[in-house]
Amino acid sequence: MAEKLATSTQFPPHVLLFPFPFQGHITPMLHLAELLSLGGLHVTFINTVHNHKRLLSNADFRSHFSRRYTGFRFESISDGLPDDQPRSEEKRLLDVHASLRASAKPALKELISSGGVASGGRGAVSCVIADGILGFVREVAEDLGIPVIYFRTVCASAVWTFFSIPNLIQAKELPFQGNDLDKPVGSVEGMEDFLRRGDLPSFCRVDDLSAPSFQFVLSETRHPKTIGLILNTFEDLEKPMLDHIRARVPNLYAIGPFHAHLRAKLEAQSIKQYINLQEEEDRSCMEWLDRQPDKSVIYVSLGSLITVSRETLTELWHGLLNSGQRFLWVIRRGSVTDDDGGEKFVAEIKEKITKTTAYIVGWAPQKEALSHRAVGGFLTHSGWNSTLESIICGVPMICWPHFADQPVNARMVETVWKLGVTIKSSCDRVDIEKKIRDLMEVRKDEFLERAEKMANLAKQSVSKGGSSWCYLDRLIKDISCMAAQKSI
Repeated sequence: MAEKLATSTQFPPHVLLFPFPFQGHITPMLHLAELLSLGGLHVTFINTVHNHKRLLSNADFRSHFSRRYTGFRFESISDGLPDDQPRSEEKRLLDVHASLRASAKPALKELISSGGVASGGRGAVSCVIADGILGFVREVAEDLGIPVIYFRTVCASAVWTFFSIPNLIQAKELPFQGNDLDKPVGSVEGMEDFLRRGDLPSFCRVDDLSAPSFQFVLSETRHPKTIGLILNTFEDLEKPMLDHIRARVPNLYAIGPFHAHLRAKLEAQSIKQYINLQEEEDRSCMEWLDRQPDKSVIYVSLGSLITVSRETLTELWHGLLNSGQRFLWVIRRGSVTDDDGGEKFVAEIKEKITKTTAYIVGWAPQKEALSHRAVGGFLTHSGWNSTLESIICGVPMICWPHFADQPVNARMVETVWKLGVTIKSSCDRVDIEKKIRDLMEVRKDEFLERAEKMANLAKQSVSKGGSSWCYLDRLIKDISCMAAQKSI
């Protein structure tokens, strides 16, 4: 890929990216922004003021961007919420979205139309890449005559499920009648043989289609009016679902896994890429992993949003202990729905474990942990970023999905890709123990073999000439053409 793209404009093409302000959206979109910058584009990345302050507090983050991306700029816009209001929780999603639309839409329009993002040796915005659940970003771009490409942070299978919601309603499979979550769903084309009610995105589990959460999904995830769609996946993983999406959105760019794609490009320049964008990592767990046998440890993490009760965590705790496996467990501060956020629970169980066979941290360098030779399994909430990180590292999964697209991801992992198993949503210690033993002992070899094959396919996709490499090359060329057309 050419480092510099020749266009008929005075400046390189200029792309603006705007993610939804949750970490699971910011991280992959920032990886995409870096990939575009490495491809010779000028990039403006929009963050909320709240999240931008957090990023700037990270010295590695500041150094990484100031030294490597001369055409990269951050801009921040208020999300309209008080500074002390919690944001990074599942239940806050609708509130954050509503406040962001009201506050950020006019601010974004002013920022672009005033020429503020075009100052400092940068041309006008050639293209906007909008998070797929931020319809107002598309509206602003269209008002200003700027081409829009959507980026969906979920897998292709989840995107296709969202696109199929009108079919589910027409077939009267939504809203649900009764409580049988194992009942098959037949109106998502290509997924009829394995999809169940309980595998649909959590927003679909409503008795009334007028529910605010369902209306949000219906309005923000419908078939996008956009010139293209970017997905963080790769052809060998999700080709059937990508083909279904292409029938509606022909201009599709499947350029994932983003983090692996970016790492490959940076390592080609002898640059290490591991940067933590969220919590303060406890790297002592890596030293602990160094002392463990190969493929003997199950890594446990429920991501950046999930909160659970003390009772639920106690079941998980006993399931881990009873399995007899070594484990590295991430218990994020504030992830337990107790008054103290779980600090007392963590202190209690730390007293009961021996560091020979178990280790607990508040946050871990996940990509490094999953790629460590000692890790043989991943008990995960099935967020798409974590799922992809596990796939690229060749680590089988125990899926414990909670909300949004996670049930779809878990179903694909277990039934279609056969890279793991799923535990009951009720989190029963007996079920947890059984699934851990299945993954780490009984079926260990078959899971590791399949995971290794899929990891190799993922790595091939981001290598020169691979499917994701080619999609990225086409995306950059397409944005360059948009810039050239705007200048005529």
